[in-house]
Amino acid sequence: MTTAREIMTPDATCVGEKETLADAARKMADLGVGSLPICGEDNRLKGMLTDRDIVVKALAQGRDASSSTVSEFAQGKPVTIGADDDTDEILRTMAQHKVRRLPVIDGHRLVGIVAVADVARALPDRPVGDLIDAISE
Repeated sequence: MTTAREIMTPDATCVGEKETLADAARKMADLGVGSLPICGEDNRLKGMLTDRDIVVKALAQGRDASSSTVSEFAQGKPVTIGADDDTDEILRTMAQHKVRRLPVIDGHRLVGIVAVADVARALPDRPVGDLIDAISE
């Protein structure tokens, strides 16, 4: 069975929990991505920050992107997948939590990200279609 480690995008770039939203937005632009994992000084995953979070939860609410830190947006426990978990578990987790990207953890260390696109490349059409239906409700 295919594992998260085999289909993930490795070496995910984190945004530090004390960095500003403006810093995060610049990283996203430089990397050409729409989300970044938020990592603490202890190198543990604190959450995920999306470009939508920056726009809808911060800018649209009048927050200053150059003084607001990303830690203000790392709410709750992040949804993750283990590096050796199989694609069935990836599909279940994405569908259950309605997420399009899953940080991949090995122990407590972030080792990559599995996105819907990674799943689509690795699996037949039917499971991917079911996943898209589940996260799009």
